[in-house]
Amino acid sequence: MKPLDGNAIVYCQDAFNTPNGKTAHGLVRYTSRYIVESVIDSNYSGQDSGMVLDNKKNNTPVLGSLEQALEYSKNKNVSHFVIGLAPDGGRLQEKDKDVIKKAIKYGLNIDCGLHDFLSDDPELVRLARENNIILRDVRKPPSRENLHFYAGRKIPCLKVAVLGTDSAIGKRTTAWLLVHALQKVGANTCMIGTGQTAWMQGAKYSVILDSIVNDFVTGEIEHQIWSAWESEKPDVIVIEGQGSLMNPAYPGGLEIIAAGQPDVIVLQHAPGRHEYDGFPGFKIHPLPRQIQAVEILSGKPVAAITINHENLEINKIDVICSTLETTLGVPCFDVLFNGADDLAGLLVGLTSGKDSR
Repeated sequence: MKPLDGNAIVYCQDAFNTPNGKTAHGLVRYTSRYIVESVIDSNYSGQDSGMVLDNKKNNTPVLGSLEQALEYSKNKNVSHFVIGLAPDGGRLQEKDKDVIKKAIKYGLNIDCGLHDFLSDDPELVRLARENNIILRDVRKPPSRENLHFYAGRKIPCLKVAVLGTDSAIGKRTTAWLLVHALQKVGANTCMIGTGQTAWMQGAKYSVILDSIVNDFVTGEIEHQIWSAWESEKPDVIVIEGQGSLMNPAYPGGLEIIAAGQPDVIVLQHAPGRHEYDGFPGFKIHPLPRQIQAVEILSGKPVAAITINHENLEINKIDVICSTLETTLGVPCFDVLFNGADDLAGLLVGLTSGKDSR
């Protein structure tokens, strides 16, 4: 498959295989925007990135430096240096800027999804101009005249929102796996990306929610869903969730419920995680209460629980899913470990959503 933008090196020093490396994780698992040649993180130098993340080889190596990555791909016409870091607050450290400066001098275009905009840094702008490269700040807010206000449109296809009980819990990965599984069984399916990583992965219909002025957030979600419907008349639209309803720092989800008007919810949960991501002492609200909150706010059912198996023994995943199904009366899947085919089959059997609110 020809990538949208070219071959890329993904920078993730000191963050790969941690929650702060989730952009890099998404890119090595799937992207149509780039061909990922390698990942930079000296902590895993020489290892296969797929084996590190999922115990599944993907032939994309983790290397120790930019120079090693360029040497590895010296015959591959690498054009992009992509920041795969996703730290709390979206800030860039000086040591990372030093590597970006080197990448610019090597003639690589820079894509960054952090809140520190490279195009606001005079030195980086000067270097980019001198080396004829592009600095692309994915999270930079769009101009106000290009934003949309909520219009109350009805979209007559099945809309599935993949929400979560915490941030950095795997909502986007589950959404992509579900999209691909639905497409495999012949369901015309569109993905609505709601963060910078989904855009970097090539989601055709995307809005980066935390870059939008609050008045226009619901309108932009609706606009992307409507654009997908108008252009492709899909059978299913899968909407990527953000944060969680009850996370103290990232209380996402309500705008997606309100503007996306999903017909069903898939709720991502990590049974082995007991405190909210990045906030020791803030206990995650019990799963039954989170399901109740989602269903009250949306007026629609949680059709399935999908689990993130961090801190779980792999041989106990099926038992954990069975226990949750029995306790909650809701089907439960680990799509990263077992694939999303069964979840897709469950959703294909649902109504088209024409009776949605």
